[in-house]
Amino acid sequence: MPFAQLKDRALISVSGPDAEHFLQNILTTDLDILAPGEAKPGALLTPQGKILFDFLISRDGENAFRLECRADISDGFVRRLTLYKLRAKVEISKADQAFVTVAWGHESTPSQSDSAAAADTRFPKGAVTRLYGETDERSDLAAWQAFRIAGGIAESGSDYQLGDAFPHDVLLDETGGVGFKKGCYVGQEVVSRMQHRGTARRRVLIASADRPLPAPGTELTVDGRPVGTLGSTVGTTGLAIARIDRIKAALDAGHSILAGDVPVMLAIPSWAKFSFPQEAVSTEGG
Repeated sequence: MPFAQLKDRALISVSGPDAEHFLQNILTTDLDILAPGEAKPGALLTPQGKILFDFLISRDGENAFRLECRADISDGFVRRLTLYKLRAKVEISKADQAFVTVAWGHESTPSQSDSAAAADTRFPKGAVTRLYGETDERSDLAAWQAFRIAGGIAESGSDYQLGDAFPHDVLLDETGGVGFKKGCYVGQEVVSRMQHRGTARRRVLIASADRPLPAPGTELTVDGRPVGTLGSTVGTTGLAIARIDRIKAALDAGHSILAGDVPVMLAIPSWAKFSFPQEAVSTEGG
């Protein structure tokens, strides 16, 4: 089975008698349904509902949680968590050295007693396991990137910028990263309103082309008008975050969608529940 060591990740520990209550009240993830041996996605939002920090969260023994995030945002994440701590009986710390490895392409589920491994629930059951600790396995980062892109799983930094996306934009509403049945959390009102009104228009799509795609961050256009942005790419395949109403209008009208000067095809990830709107808006205007 292929492995990849992710050297750009950090591990934050939140532990103590109030740890679950503390995190449940500020994060988008519903910890009531987080089982041992699972790593669920989630976010800490701004009060306006945009993603301030993204992560994967798993249980790490009794009254303890492991938050895996990008290494370059980890110090800011710790500071923000500490700001919300107030009088909660929790300890917040970052590991001096983080070892994160992903294994995929197999059908195994980590034992619930093995806190050093967790199934990445963004993918089909058993498809991806995250291992926390040193391994001697050969790392294949390019293969992991290709697997993640094919799965339609977006991550901050490579696919979108923190502070610029709502949870719905990056499909956290469909990957288990938002608990719509839990109580309040930071930014909850905006996210719930978007869910109940069905107003999400920016979505992650899988991009493909007949020749190599341009660099991440390249604007997607229709007749010179922006409709989205290209994210991670591997050869002729990549991820994009785009306005699905404008993509629908372009498809209906038979207009080309370009990433730079490269014609692209855009598809909804096979597992996603959202669809292109029945009535598309014109690509003209803002």
